Amino acid sequence: MIFERVLVAGAGQMGAGIAQVVAASGRAVSLYDSVPGAVERGLSTMEKSLARLHEKGGPAPDDVLARVTPVGELVDADLLVEAIVEHAETKKRLFREADAALPKKAVLASNTSSIPITELAAVTSRPERVIGMHFFNPVPMLPLVEVIRAEQTSDATAAAIVALARELGKTPAEANDFPGFVSNRILMPFINEAAHALMQGVAEPEAIDTVATLGFAHPMGPLALADLIGLDTCVAIMDVLHEGLGDPKYAPCPLLRRYVAAGRLGRKSGRGFYEYV
Repeated sequence: MIFERVLVAGAGQMGAGIAQVVAASGRAVSLYDSVPGAVERGLSTMEKSLARLHEKGGPAPDDVLARVTPVGELVDADLLVEAIVEHAETKKRLFREADAALPKKAVLASNTSSIPITELAAVTSRPERVIGMHFFNPVPMLPLVEVIRAEQTSDATAAAIVALARELGKTPAEANDFPGFVSNRILMPFINEAAHALMQGVAEPEAIDTVATLGFAHPMGPLALADLIGLDTCVAIMDVLHEGLGDPKYAPCPLLRRYVAAGRLGRKSGRGFYEYV
């Protein structure tokens, strides 16, 4: 399988980062988002990211951006990488639309961080060509891609996506299709317990995160990381884990739900566990 033309659906923080990395590899990228203005914001995010990387010896921003084409619909491509909202029915709808719009040889990949790939594959007529391709934020900086096989994913599709991840300069880690895969099954309970510690008055956010950064040698504390991911996204992932694994330890902390209800979503809203200017 050769992936020369890639369609990225979703131009938010993750989608823009994926589009940037794919375009930087020399491939043609079509960037789509159904939300008005989202593609333009995504291109602006890419431009700023590329400018910072260029100062450190990265590629010329104009060269990379020239390979990215904004589109208003799902277009022909060898590979779809979906990076839209973390909501199962919304993703399934997109996969049905992509299945109808893209050629039968195309692979459909999801950047979901928790939703079962098997369920997404089941709504298409090409389940053997559906796979999870979970990038990490910020995509241009973090080298990991979690590659998740659905029950239906063929060996050829898995091998092709693993090879593509390496061609993008990433390190693939293969996982089977369990709720949360590897990364979020481990990460979300960590974030959740930090939120419980804050709610119960064990320590303030700065102290909790300092313990993680200086005591555990983590580059970022769990509460700051939750703000970066988005508290609404964290809750959505934990809901999937809780429902899929049936274990109460995955139930989102009430403080997380309260913050989300109040619009405190993290960096993207200007306030989460911390405030952002």
